[in-house]
Amino acid sequence: MPLTKLRAFLDSHHIPYTVISHSVAYTAQGIAATAHISGKELAKTVVLKIDGKLAMAVLPASTLVDLPSLKNAAGARELSLANELEFKDNFPDCETGAMPPFGNLYDMAVFVDESLTRDKEIAFNAGSHRELVRLAYADFARLVNPKIANFAAGRSSTHAA
Repeated sequence: MPLTKLRAFLDSHHIPYTVISHSVAYTAQGIAATAHISGKELAKTVVLKIDGKLAMAVLPASTLVDLPSLKNAAGARELSLANELEFKDNFPDCETGAMPPFGNLYDMAVFVDESLTRDKEIAFNAGSHRELVRLAYADFARLVNPKIANFAAGRSSTHAA
C-alpha cells in the first residue's frame, strides 16, 4: 500500500494528519474536484531535473511551474521537467504521478512555492491516485525543510505540469 511509508514516517514523528479517500483521479485539478478541495488548497508535486539531479517542486494544483523563475531561485544552470521514465523507479512505493512532496524520503531536494507557506494546512497525494493526506503546513516544513521560492504561475490545464 503506497501510504505505508509516508504514514510510518509521520507517525514516527508524532505528526497529526488526516487521510482523505477519493475516487480515482489522475490530474491535480481532477483530484481537487473529487476530494472537494479547492485547487488552491491542494498541493501538487512536480518532478524536475535540476543540473542533472531529480528534485521536487510543490505548488498549488491550480497553477503551473514557472521554470525560468525556479531555475533562477535554485541557482541552476539547467532545469527541466522530468518525464515519468526518468523518475518512476525512484518511487517504488508510489503509483506513478502520485508521489507525496516528501523529497527527504526519496533523497531529493524540495522547492515549495511561497504561496503555500501562507496556508495553515497542506493536502497532497499520498502515493496513490485514491488518497490524500492533509496536515499542518508547519509540520510539513519542519519535516521536509523545503527551499521556499516564488515559481507558481497562472492557472493549469489538465495537461500542464
